[in-house]
Amino acid sequence: MARPITLFTGQWADLPFEEVARLASEWGYEGLEIACWGDHLDVRKAAEDEAYVRNRLDILEKYNLKVWTISNHLLGQAVCDDPIDQRHQAILPAHIWGDGSPEGVRQRAAEEMATTARAARALGVDVVVGFTGSSIWKTVAMFPPVPQAMVDAGYRDFADRWNPILDVFDEVGVRFAHEVHPSEIAYDYWSTTATLEAIGHREAFGLNWDPSHFVWQDLDPVGFLWDFKDRIYHVDCKDAKRQVGNGRNGRMGSHLVWGDPRRGWDFVSTGHGDVPWEACFRMLNTIGYDGPISVEWEDAGMDRLVGAAEALQFVKSLAFDPPTASFDAAFSS
Repeated sequence: MARPITLFTGQWADLPFEEVARLASEWGYEGLEIACWGDHLDVRKAAEDEAYVRNRLDILEKYNLKVWTISNHLLGQAVCDDPIDQRHQAILPAHIWGDGSPEGVRQRAAEEMATTARAARALGVDVVVGFTGSSIWKTVAMFPPVPQAMVDAGYRDFADRWNPILDVFDEVGVRFAHEVHPSEIAYDYWSTTATLEAIGHREAFGLNWDPSHFVWQDLDPVGFLWDFKDRIYHVDCKDAKRQVGNGRNGRMGSHLVWGDPRRGWDFVSTGHGDVPWEACFRMLNTIGYDGPISVEWEDAGMDRLVGAAEALQFVKSLAFDPPTASFDAAFSS
């Protein structure tokens, strides 16, 4: 199967693209999951300028790396979010934020997500990973009481905004892999089911499986792989550690910053948390996933130059290929 192991560059966007490529190559990564922010990838240039695309590919080739996936989480977040506020201004480029009028931000973000599909095709990439945003995440606590009509309207809003984007993905032969994640339209098992139903299970829309968001919600990342096996378009390896049980730390995080020991959970470097990695990799073999396995490194308590190199070795030790024949085949004469 020989699935390539890549490094997601989102947490490295403060560094020049070539510097991240150099580091990843020295550590032994086979490619990059390129983030569409910082100087790593400008999707408007990539969609229109062959010389710009050639420059990105030349840098990868210089360091013996490849690209199978690009990611545009920040723009995708703004497509459906309500409210649109200062948090979005902090993560969006100026041409998307504009005058900050919420509907204008949403529409400009949607247009550029469509452009992202064209940029992916220009790079020879088949999958774009990202977020969707959600107009109903703000109702997750269900108080004040939330009428079902309001929830239904949220899924319709998602479908209305994303179907035209997905039409462009279909047009250019690229698929979108939504990262199931709190604050998105699909954030757990049943919201994922509802999201797929909202868009008629169209093939352009699938899932980026990141188990770190499952473990602190008490969801089964292994069972999720099995149940949504036809929709697993990409895999991100990120870990999370639960810190509950003392009667004080809560799962909702208590508005505390990453790394605060009073939080009920935190992201940690791959292999240092509660994700059952061996069972996960065995299930990836079972469902026949043969795409890239991308390390998304996040850990408020570890230096990233140490963690990214260590995470690669951890993934290599467990992401073994399935056997070519059944172990009991030798019993037959």
